[in-house]
Amino acid sequence: MTNPDPGTNRDSAEETLGAPVPESRADGDTSVQRDPDDWVTGDEPMTAAQKSYLDTLAREAGEELPATLTKAEASEHIDRLQKGNPRTGA
Repeated sequence: MTNPDPGTNRDSAEETLGAPVPESRADGDTSVQRDPDDWVTGDEPMTAAQKSYLDTLAREAGEELPATLTKAEASEHIDRLQKGNPRTGA
């Protein structure tokens, strides 16, 4: 499927995926990254992918973390551990 010509007049009620330009939030932030505290599913158990990646990062950092973290908690730990890990370059 190809993207329509940017000059094409599209019905605003038409459902689309992949906006050509990120929509701005009220605060002007165009980032698609959301604070884990604002996630609707943030209180659900972490995913298998998060658990696996977090296990690797924690082991490399010499840390132990509970295996019962939520999605939001896991994401926060992943972000924190990536910053201190030279392999991830974050």
